[in-house]
Amino acid sequence: MARYTGPKVKLSRKVGVPIADTPKHTVKRQLTPPGMHGARGRRAKDYGIRKNEKQKLRFHYSVLERQFRRYMDMASRSKGNTGEVLLQILERRLDNVVRRAGFCRTIWAARQLVVHGHVLVNGRKVDRPSYAMTPGEAITLKPGIHKLVRDSMETMAGHIVPGWMDVNPAELSIRVTANPTSDQIPFDVNTNLIVEFYK
Repeated sequence: MARYTGPKVKLSRKVGVPIADTPKHTVKRQLTPPGMHGARGRRAKDYGIRKNEKQKLRFHYSVLERQFRRYMDMASRSKGNTGEVLLQILERRLDNVVRRAGFCRTIWAARQLVVHGHVLVNGRKVDRPSYAMTPGEAITLKPGIHKLVRDSMETMAGHIVPGWMDVNPAELSIRVTANPTSDQIPFDVNTNLIVEFYK
């Protein structure tokens, strides 16, 4: 399956916002457009503005275009605000839940943790990063990975866990208690522009 394996900071520079909460991505000087000359003074048209907003969300969750479009179709068929439903679908992905709980700093590290089979959902191994968590489901980790995750958590002191999940740091377990709401997502994006892009 296709997967972007190039430099991740380049993605942040491309969309002009940090897509990961690491110093590499959040340093201001890094957010100039990629390339030798950076910004050339071109003003984005309406299409470009909407596309950039969509790319921001795609890169933040590390989702391919085809998969993102499928999520968009699911959101548009669901009841409620399409943009909010889309964010909810992306936020409930297994790799993202592991990241939001503070077990990993980036979505790429969380994805690797899941793909390598270290994550159990309700006691069963799940190695699909796209697995959709539902309220009431619990995540635990295999004992062999505990030390690595604890070391990672120590480097993220002060990490705020969203209100839609309960995290037990002593047992390294997560329980999803509710569906996330748009105000609980720590990433600023205009979902109306994304919905308009696909119309």
